[in-house]
Amino acid sequence: MQTVEIFCENTGAVKQYPLGITLDAVREDMQVQLANPVLGAIVNHKVKELPFAVVKSKHIRFIDYTHPDGQRMYVRSLKFLLYVAVREVLPDVKLLMLNGISHGYYCELHDLGRPLNETDITAITEAMRRLVADNVPFRKKGMLTTDAVAELKKQGLNDKATLFGQQGLLYSYLYYTGDYAGYFYGHLVPSTGYLTNFDLSLYFDGLLLQVPASDNFEHLCEITHLPKLLDVFKEHKKRVELLNVHNLGMLNICVEQGRGGELIKIAEALHEKEIVRIADIVDRRREEMKIILIAGPSSSGKTTFSMRLAVQLAVIGITPHQISLDDYFVDREHTPRDSNGNFDFEVLEAVDVKYFTQQLTLMFHGAEVEIPRFNFLTGKREPSGRKIRMEPGHVLIVEGIHGMNPRLIPGIDERCVLRIFLSALTQISLDDHNYIPTTDNRLLRRIIRDSKYRGYPAAETIRRWPSVRNGEERNIFPYQENADVMFNSALIYELAVLKKYAEPLLKAVPESAEEYCEANRLLKFLSYFRHLSDHEIPPTSLIREFLGGSSFRY
Repeated sequence: MQTVEIFCENTGAVKQYPLGITLDAVREDMQVQLANPVLGAIVNHKVKELPFAVVKSKHIRFIDYTHPDGQRMYVRSLKFLLYVAVREVLPDVKLLMLNGISHGYYCELHDLGRPLNETDITAITEAMRRLVADNVPFRKKGMLTTDAVAELKKQGLNDKATLFGQQGLLYSYLYYTGDYAGYFYGHLVPSTGYLTNFDLSLYFDGLLLQVPASDNFEHLCEITHLPKLLDVFKEHKKRVELLNVHNLGMLNICVEQGRGGELIKIAEALHEKEIVRIADIVDRRREEMKIILIAGPSSSGKTTFSMRLAVQLAVIGITPHQISLDDYFVDREHTPRDSNGNFDFEVLEAVDVKYFTQQLTLMFHGAEVEIPRFNFLTGKREPSGRKIRMEPGHVLIVEGIHGMNPRLIPGIDERCVLRIFLSALTQISLDDHNYIPTTDNRLLRRIIRDSKYRGYPAAETIRRWPSVRNGEERNIFPYQENADVMFNSALIYELAVLKKYAEPLLKAVPESAEEYCEANRLLKFLSYFRHLSDHEIPPTSLIREFLGGSSFRY
């Protein structure tokens, strides 16, 4: 009998098994116990489902909900469950899963003919829970792509059918639960019985699919009402629908038809129009306006946005002075440390708030102030030689991650402050049931920028990303609704452009590296995009901050 050797990272055991044994059988034999139910496994640094048959020697790590890929498997499966429940309860309604918000997933029901109500939510929730109790398998079925496209069209999933047909593959896979087919661009859990913790709630005009907290499967994430953020999503949803590129299949068609340049021009014009609108807000308040605070998560384009806003302010006769909050870091020996003993530059306490507000007060009273410069090599704040005197018609533009935090400028009159929050809220979706996470958009931007300007390989950026995201969740996103203005820095075309730059960097991640799993996921994601050339992107574009070729000096 042929055998394969399997090393299980969870137990440290190495055993021989019959060729073709499933991961679930290995898990059971090795008695793998995790904090939560096992959902899948990382096999030679690739995500696999529990029914996967092992035919070669493998290094295996079983994962549960505490692992990012375990969470993705759970959420994809939960979305499939929601889709099936809606089909059963409201068969004539179209379910749109639009974006992630409030640590859940915002969805709308179209063609309902009336407002969604609590009775609808209860009926859908009960249908989902019945399916969980029935423990219906998620079956993965391979077939000719032409048959997969036909099946998707038969079930009314035309956007999925379009994207499948564009891939040029002879064979494809669909997932089934009962008689319903679907595809969620990644692995699923074995059956509906695994989906024991979730809830649905009315959320503005739609519903919110609530999921467990990443660090506590038994605890559902609390609902936070984020009307400003949701308004940004809805405004850009309207724009992409007007352009007829609200999903990836439509974008690919646009590129194939040679209309990519037109799309670039329109997207850039929309950005410029929004920046002009913000400059007009400043103009209307120019008598009282003294400081513009700009914040946002990593790779949201804060620096380029600040420079473009400065240009538009100059056009209307307002003199901008740009300052980076990073120059007000406390000296290195006073920098707080995180739970691992490392310097934590992302907490507000890493900034000398007292000194910053002292300088602001002096400037607002007409004094000339020398702006400091933080030397990251020595870890010391030092004189820069750059002096600012605020005069009538002048305004400060301050860029930094803590701009929305009210503790940043204690004692400063709020009437003289404008707060702007940036985020790359991806404007298109893969299809009606699969939105593109904004964090993937930003991660791809950062991988390209880190490689080009800092010499970091993609594996290093991927390795650092969870720490960056944790810092954002603690120090940036809780304050985003304090913004007076929200600016979506994503460009509808950008992922089709980023593809060419990101793919070789991701392919360079070695299979032996733990980061290979995430690199492989991002490569699979990018494979659905048609490549769009960047030669028509203007040098002032926000995306140039990451690609290079910008006319701004950083």
